[in-house]
Amino acid sequence: MRTARVRTPDGVVTGEYDDESVTADGETHDLADGDVELLAPVEPPVFYCAARNYGSYIEENEFEDPGGVEFFLKPPVSVHPPEATIPYPSFSGEIGYAGELAAVIGTECRDVPRDEVADVVRGYTIMNDVDAKDQPRISMRKAFDAAAPLGPCIATDVDPTDLDIETRIEGELRQQANTGEMNHPPDEVISFLSERFTLRPGDVIAFGSPANPGPFEPGDEIAVTYEGIGTLRNTLGSPE
Repeated sequence: MRTARVRTPDGVVTGEYDDESVTADGETHDLADGDVELLAPVEPPVFYCAARNYGSYIEENEFEDPGGVEFFLKPPVSVHPPEATIPYPSFSGEIGYAGELAAVIGTECRDVPRDEVADVVRGYTIMNDVDAKDQPRISMRKAFDAAAPLGPCIATDVDPTDLDIETRIEGELRQQANTGEMNHPPDEVISFLSERFTLRPGDVIAFGSPANPGPFEPGDEIAVTYEGIGTLRNTLGSPE
């Protein structure tokens, strides 16, 4: 099952998602309707983001393998809805993308063994790890308003260890991989983080980018597709 959130004239509703509509309480909301807005599927209290989690990415950039789970945080204001234009941050002159799988936590938890991770995960969605690439430190590059477009839905019945990935910029294929290529699979990352933090419902945990994340330009449409989940689309806005 896939669920999504939409804003309607009667308020925000959550229902079953089928790429073109969301059905809740017997009423179908057509996403082509100008009165219906697709929202991020959750409003995360925090984003935990794994870094350097694909060997292809490490090799491509000649990074040192961290040898374990490495992560950084994004704040709640980083969430941004599907289809909406990503505002170009005034402090940067080079913006990058990275199409990532992300888990949504469904149950408050701590110290979760790997074999129990599935019990605390609500489902999986897609995050674009927007990156102000010319900033000097990872916290300055990754954490700002609208730095985490999220959606279009939460899929509750996918195997996160074997999903095909594609990222396209203006229709051109830029990233192609499979989640099975992660150095540290989702259950390991979530278990690791739960040793350090109490995870709460709505928290989002992203699992890093495969090879070839890169820059994109104002006006470019980015489309990140994960098998079984859908496609997260946004356009990068122009600097003001």
